[in-house]
Amino acid sequence: MTAKHPDDLRSKGNIEAASSVIANWLEDEQPRARMARYGAAQMSTAELLALCLASGLPGENAVLLSQRILKEFGSVHALLAAPIQQLLAVRGVGPAKAARLKAIHELSVRETEVQLKRTQSFNEPAAVARFLRKRLGHLGYEAFGCMFLNAKHEHIAFEILFRGSIDRTHVHAREVLKRGLELNAAALIVCHNHPSGNAEPSQADIGLTRSLFDLLEQVEIRLLDHVVVSANTWVSLQLRGLL
Repeated sequence: MTAKHPDDLRSKGNIEAASSVIANWLEDEQPRARMARYGAAQMSTAELLALCLASGLPGENAVLLSQRILKEFGSVHALLAAPIQQLLAVRGVGPAKAARLKAIHELSVRETEVQLKRTQSFNEPAAVARFLRKRLGHLGYEAFGCMFLNAKHEHIAFEILFRGSIDRTHVHAREVLKRGLELNAAALIVCHNHPSGNAEPSQADIGLTRSLFDLLEQVEIRLLDHVVVSANTWVSLQLRGLL
């Protein structure tokens, strides 16, 4: 059965509803058909997003909806990393669409984590920060996490240990030590995010880093770095010479 273009349904008064569903577009205009014919690399970001959203709104097809959402969030990264409550507040994004977007983001984060583990680049701050920005960069509250490594600096686990408010989180150094001992870690990379967007470490961040370094050193756990991330940038205290 040949799909009808929305213009063919004008006499039935259904043009707005029909135009919002990708399956009702002419085949050459469907993002799915364009992907099959030209490949994903030849499609626009809005078309790719439209495939994930699957449908639009009356009078606003999936591509137009995608263009509007991308403009509102500013980038694909900001869109996918947005809290689900923020996504649900967008006109045209319901629970199903929001769930798909969050699933795509989580798959992306996990693939970055897999690549980091595979290449064992834990001594490369840029590689570590790439993962941490995806995991923490767009959170609306401060979160403090740890990468636990063995004696060969191989990955044991990554855990978020403390969650706070928009501008601070309380970190208990002894809890970090306790968890490191439980996992039999030989080295740690600690991290936290700045929801303000400015990744510059504060004096409190520097003081915490030195306290953690001294405490962990007592049980022969090496603190390799403290990475501060935001949505768009990051700072390594190890690169700053603050460890």
